[in-house]
Amino acid sequence: MTSVLEPDAGSAPADRSGRNTVVLVGFTAITNLADGVTKVVLPLMATRLTGSPAQVAGVGLTLTLPWLLIALHVGVLVDRFDRRLLLWLADGARLLVVAGLIALTVGDGVTLPALYLAGLTLGVAEVIALTSAATLVPTAVAPARRERANAWLAGAETVCNEFCGPFAGGLLIAAGVGVALGWTGLGYLLGTLILILLAGRFKPQKSTSSGTVNQRIAEGLRTLWQQPLLRLMALALTVLSACWGAWLALIPLVATQLMHLDPREYGLLLSALGAGGLVGALTVTTVNRLLGRRWSMLADLVGTAAMVAAPVFTTNLWIVGAGAFLGGMGGILWTVNSRTISQRLVDPGLLGRYNAAARLFSWGAMPLGAGLVGVLAQWLGIRTAFALFAVAALATVVPFLRTATPAALAAADAPEPSL
Repeated sequence: MTSVLEPDAGSAPADRSGRNTVVLVGFTAITNLADGVTKVVLPLMATRLTGSPAQVAGVGLTLTLPWLLIALHVGVLVDRFDRRLLLWLADGARLLVVAGLIALTVGDGVTLPALYLAGLTLGVAEVIALTSAATLVPTAVAPARRERANAWLAGAETVCNEFCGPFAGGLLIAAGVGVALGWTGLGYLLGTLILILLAGRFKPQKSTSSGTVNQRIAEGLRTLWQQPLLRLMALALTVLSACWGAWLALIPLVATQLMHLDPREYGLLLSALGAGGLVGALTVTTVNRLLGRRWSMLADLVGTAAMVAAPVFTTNLWIVGAGAFLGGMGGILWTVNSRTISQRLVDPGLLGRYNAAARLFSWGAMPLGAGLVGVLAQWLGIRTAFALFAVAALATVVPFLRTATPAALAAADAPEPSL
């Protein structure tokens, strides 16, 4: 289960860590901003071809479906090949898709099948890029600097992909589809170029892992399941991500029907989520130092519960916005700490498969949560549906405290043996 990395691919020297952190954060911010734009542009392109809600929703589905279908297989790929090369290939595929869409737009040849194919290709590229980038951190950044690197990476990924990207997409699409796609392609190109500055070598030289692809996937899943702390984080993350999916799915209805918000107020509400994420990225090191990693992660369980519980009790914009802020901040605190823990506990030769499995739990749970909350809201009402998800989030507190003990977290923070 161990792997031997090329000499330069071990823990990065401290003098490389700062440079590599800047490069990885820059790559993550730029490409996730472009990803966020495509999530707005492609569905809007579909609305010009059809009035069918199902067909339009299908375009959005193609962008996220690869997380459910191929995430585990991508983990195997990341553990076998140069991770920086995989990032280049992912961005190359994105550039080809964007160029093809621009050509179709200019020639008035855009069709729904073309948008579905483009969405699937971009979705696959996103799976490869995010899994590879997360797996690069242990070989690019020294252990003492990983918490800060993970904080900036998580903040860049969340803020750019989920908030800044869609906002920019809305502005760019007003100037024309070609303009929006052109800026997106430029973002992917800049992301490709910035990786040249990454110092080190990032290819696993050999591994004692053998067997079929499915056997290698199973090995990664066993790594996650057999370690109590990793298993707890995966299961808790499944519940938390389902809560996020539920909140994001229903909050437009809450905002319009219950809170009677205008577009400006609705934008303010959503921005609270991003603001919380940004504050979490900026303060995670301080929070960990003051409260400890255990209580910092517990803040996400409480914050997520507050986010989905707020609409149960009030329609006040500021209270619901405060819940969104706490949810966004807690989400980053959890992401940073869980990544730092897993980078300590998981062998580098298995980290790609572990990261893919962990993201399968989180990204896969979001659409499930969105679907479930819709059914519950239809049967029981919006407030009752949110209340059930709030209870689910709070139900993770006791298992977390029993498993993420100070002793377990101290073991995860123990100094790594020299390579």
